[in-house]
Amino acid sequence: VQLQASGGGLVQAGGSLRLSCAASGRTFNSYTMAWFRQAPGKEREYVAAISWIGGNPYYADSVKGRSTISRDNAKNTVYLQMASLEPEDTAVYYCAARRWGDGSNQKRYQYDYWGQGTQVTVSS
Repeated sequence: VQLQASGGGLVQAGGSLRLSCAASGRTFNSYTMAWFRQAPGKEREYVAAISWIGGNPYYADSVKGRSTISRDNAKNTVYLQMASLEPEDTAVYYCAARRWGDGSNQKRYQYDYWGQGTQVTVSS
């Protein structure tokens, strides 16, 4: 499966963004989808995941309550809606996919497919 992330940009602190990740293929509904992010000089970290079933999304503590992950299987797309953005959210955001699994999969090695990343910059 090929993934194409989009929706990043420059936003002021307190603002909102919606990231999108479009997937190729006809088996999107069998993939658990996740978002990771990588800030300059830091390791890539987990942000959120949603299972192939679509229920029970999981979030990193750093974004919990401020972000919502969702998926539209008819459009082969997963979204990450982020609100109350902080400068600490500045990073390249990557979408990732793994066959089956569930939203509790939070490790990079658990995902087989990655998008190219989209830059999110939050100014103070």
